[in-house]
Amino acid sequence: MSSSSTQFATSRRIGMHEPLHQISMWRDTFKGDSNPITGVSTIMQVDTMLDNKSESTSHDSLGPSGNSQPEDRTTDKTQRRLAQNREAARKSRLRKKAYVQQLETSRLKLTELEQELERARQQGLYIGGSLDTTRVGFSGTINSGIATFEMEYGHWVEEQHRQNCELRNALQAHVTDIELRILVESALNHYYELFRMKADAAKADVFYLMSGMWRTSAERFFLWIGGFRPSELLNVLMPHFEPLTDQQLLDVCNLRQSSQQAEDALSQGMDKLQQTLAQSIVTDPVGAGNYRSQMAEAVEKLDALESFVNQADHLRQQTLRQMSHLLTTRQAARGLLALGEYFHRLRALSSLWAARPREPA
Repeated sequence: MSSSSTQFATSRRIGMHEPLHQISMWRDTFKGDSNPITGVSTIMQVDTMLDNKSESTSHDSLGPSGNSQPEDRTTDKTQRRLAQNREAARKSRLRKKAYVQQLETSRLKLTELEQELERARQQGLYIGGSLDTTRVGFSGTINSGIATFEMEYGHWVEEQHRQNCELRNALQAHVTDIELRILVESALNHYYELFRMKADAAKADVFYLMSGMWRTSAERFFLWIGGFRPSELLNVLMPHFEPLTDQQLLDVCNLRQSSQQAEDALSQGMDKLQQTLAQSIVTDPVGAGNYRSQMAEAVEKLDALESFVNQADHLRQQTLRQMSHLLTTRQAARGLLALGEYFHRLRALSSLWAARPREPA
């Protein structure tokens, strides 16, 4: 009995002495070595010693012991705490690794964007032989919002072509309506993403967006407030919806009529804006008009242009959404495929027109 008590007391004294001895060893280490790199190495060595110590302690605790039950509970609690510390350290290393990877990805994206802007700087200084002050300011700097939009729109066109191929293959393979509905929703969301991109571009330069310089020449021929007319597009797509029920035909015609009414209202608003803008900048050439106040008033009126573009895109988005609700899944898929093919052929027509043979001047 006395021998076991002595053994228990000795082990308890050892457990109290060792932390004090380790703290003393750390203090001597930091005093004796002023090099931060060596200090970190020493700390890692001490951590390794502590890990080895904890592992040896855990192995010893698994063996037979004559200690009392409270000591067993204390040992189990220590083991759980060590396991929690090791798990926390592992998660910390994983978070650090993910953070480093995220920084590297962001650096690569930034490098790619800088390269795109540099190419835009070299290629976009002159359009049609004259200085384009929309993309390039008087100081020679590029409008970063417009350059970003052009890059994103190029990716958008590529993604639209890929989605068209998926829709065509799905219709030819006669996939289920559930699979086809996923492709239809993806195509609709792709157009909604274009409207979001255009809203950001309108904040950067609404004149550039309304001019259609980001589209091909044949697409600009059908341009209306920075995009397509929803009613005219329904006329183009109607044959691809066949066969339509009587109710579907009535609903589509009502949708086309309501779209035309909304288009007329926006067009009248644009005409009114042009008139008021022209009147605000006209001045008596003989009289002494206040130039600064007139220009400030004109600039305030031009702010309404951004609202017109956003309203027109909202009308386009609502027309596409209503069209998909009125049609079956396969009819909507055929309509979206025809819409994508329509824009693709307009871009191809522009390329053929630009490459046509010309008579020498």
